[in-house]
Amino acid sequence: MAKVEILVGTTQGGTEYVADDMAAQLTDIGHQTQIHLTPNLTDLDPDSLWLIVCSTHGAGDLPDNIEPFYRQLFGNNGDLKSLKYALCAIGDSSYDTFCQGPEKIISELDRLDAKPIVNKIQIDVQRDPVPEDAALAWLSEWQASI
Repeated sequence: MAKVEILVGTTQGGTEYVADDMAAQLTDIGHQTQIHLTPNLTDLDPDSLWLIVCSTHGAGDLPDNIEPFYRQLFGNNGDLKSLKYALCAIGDSSYDTFCQGPEKIISELDRLDAKPIVNKIQIDVQRDPVPEDAALAWLSEWQASI
């Protein structure tokens, strides 16, 4: 089974609940998971799957707890060719910056040659007031392939 590093970007803690539920689902089927509430590039295994579970804050910004990680990626000139990742973005479509915060991280991962293993999900809390349900359904679609 796979090792999954779950990187959480949250402002008020709701995204952390989503990450916890996703970790439990992955653990239940035999994957090894580790949740990072303050991800640090040097602590992450580039040979594992990075599952990024992140909300958008303010005007398309990243939550404060994951901003330093983004700056580490931005300042990195290496490559992450072996890295596979998946993105679960959570936002509110009543804002014109819907789910734009996590896109900054994805842009840097793409620049560093990391590869997504699945199409991202953008959960709209206007449509899915319990984002855990949408996230777990999305995860169920592809979790066996890791």
